[in-house]
Amino acid sequence: MTEPLKTDSFIRRAKAMLLNLLLILAVAYGALVVLLYFAQNRLLYFPARQIYQTPSAKGWSFEDLRLSVGEETTAAWYVHTEGPRRGVVLFSHGNAGNIADRLESIGVFRDLGLDVLIYDYGGYGESSGKPSEPRLYEDIRAAWRYLIEERKIAPGEIVLFGRSLGAGPTCQLATEVQPAAVIIESAFRSVPAMARELYPWLPVRLLVRSRFDNELKIKEIRGPLLVVHSPDDSIIPYSHGERLFELAPSPKSFLEIRGDHNEGFWESGELYARGLESFLDPLFRSED
Repeated sequence: MTEPLKTDSFIRRAKAMLLNLLLILAVAYGALVVLLYFAQNRLLYFPARQIYQTPSAKGWSFEDLRLSVGEETTAAWYVHTEGPRRGVVLFSHGNAGNIADRLESIGVFRDLGLDVLIYDYGGYGESSGKPSEPRLYEDIRAAWRYLIEERKIAPGEIVLFGRSLGAGPTCQLATEVQPAAVIIESAFRSVPAMARELYPWLPVRLLVRSRFDNELKIKEIRGPLLVVHSPDDSIIPYSHGERLFELAPSPKSFLEIRGDHNEGFWESGELYARGLESFLDPLFRSED
C-alpha cells in the first residue's frame, strides 16, 4: 500500500505546484495589464521640451505664435515661403520631439511655394499642458481657427498634412472642415490596430484610451487625399497605409517612398518632393 500512497502524494504536490504557477502567471499578467493601462501615454507620446533651433537657423522668415486652447496654450510657428504664397500647409508632426525637429520637412513645402503653420501638441516644446487624444484635436482646431479667423486664409488654400501620430488630428479635422487637400504620411489605421499587432496577447480594445481611429475617419474625408508610405517602415507597417488608401473615397493618390519611418521623406529625396509637387500642383496652379 506504500507505493500508491506515495503516488497520490506526488500527484497532489504536482497539482499544487501547477496551481501556484498558474496563480503567479495570472497575477503577473494582471499586473502587466494594469501597468500598460496606466503607462500607455508614455508608450505613445515622447515629447521634448527644448526648442534647440528655430526657422531663423535656416534664414527663414517666421512668426512665433501662442494659440489659446481653453486655459492652455499651443505653441506654433508660421513659416513664410520665398516669393508669392500658393497656399498654406497645416503641419501635424509625429509623436517624438517637437517642432524644432521638423525644419527639413518644412523646407520641402517652402520649396513648393507654400507657407507652413506647424504647432506643438500639449506638453511638447513650449505648449502647456499634457498630450492626449482630445488635446491633440483641440490643438489642430486652434491652428485651423488661427488660419481662418486671424490670417483670413480661405479653407480652399489650406492643405492638412499629418505624419505618423499627426495623421490622427489631421484625419479628425478633415471630417469637420473642407480644406484644399489632405496628406497623411506613415499613418497607422488606429492605435488599437497597432496595439493588437504589438501585443496580441493583451485585451487591447479594453485597455487603449487614445484610439485615433484613422481608418474610420478617413471614410469621411471629402476632397483630394494623398497617402504616403514606405514598404521599409519598421514602425508602422506598409499595410496600414495600403488599408487607409483602400478605405478612402476618391479622389485619392498613393505615393510609395523609400526608407524607414522617421527618415523616409529624407531618404526618398527627389522622389518624395516630386510626388508632393505632382499632387499639389493642380490645386495651386499659377495663373500666368
